[in-house]
Amino acid sequence: MVEVKPRIKLDKQSVKKGETVVVKTLVSHIMETGFRKDVAGKPIPRMIVNTFTCELNGKFVFGCDLESAVSANPYFEFKFKPEESGTLKFIWVDDEGVRVEATETIKVT
Repeated sequence: MVEVKPRIKLDKQSVKKGETVVVKTLVSHIMETGFRKDVAGKPIPRMIVNTFTCELNGKFVFGCDLESAVSANPYFEFKFKPEESGTLKFIWVDDEGVRVEATETIKVT
């Protein structure tokens, strides 16, 4: 996986307790399915992001397992209601075990 800073956008950086936050993320990755062949006719090995997780202060917020049907540069959008201020940690892991991590801070009043 090419080392690229993922894009993360929270619709609000500061929220009241119980208020919904919309999170949008995008990570650059080729997401090679393993079904295509190169110009010599040899299969191109599968190389996808296979897991994505988001935690707030170490507590699970959102996550999913991906398959080869997901397009290049996976984009995720999800909503959650933070109960406390802290650091959101986003983690993408690909087939080779390469991890891309990013963080965002959120304040709950």
